[in-house]
Amino acid sequence: QVQLVESGGGLVQAGGSLRLSCAASGRTFSSYAMGWFRQAPGKEREFFAAINWSGGSTYYLDSVKGRFTISRDNAKNTVYLQMNSLKPEDTAVYYCAARGSSWYGVRLYEYDYWGQGTQVTVSS
Repeated sequence: QVQLVESGGGLVQAGGSLRLSCAASGRTFSSYAMGWFRQAPGKEREFFAAINWSGGSTYYLDSVKGRFTISRDNAKNTVYLQMNSLKPEDTAVYYCAARGSSWYGVRLYEYDYWGQGTQVTVSS
């Protein structure tokens, strides 16, 4: 069982930066691949970034590639999302998720545990 708690969301102007954190409970955090998803108003939740168990492999959708960076610190049971050059279209509730596998997936159903989400609002 893994419990996830996101933090770091907020209101930022376009072009600004935010760093999200996702703290996980449990002693086996390092055995989970982690993903970040987001859900904008009126839209479905979408995957956009993931990291494998060690942090040695990451994956991004083109919409965030070059602007967002996912990383993890297994000693702190935490995964991070550094978001730079934010755009109004990045406005959404951001969720972290854990997959019961060392390697990440890109689909919602591939993840087993979810955080409660944190709001990110980018003003123009």
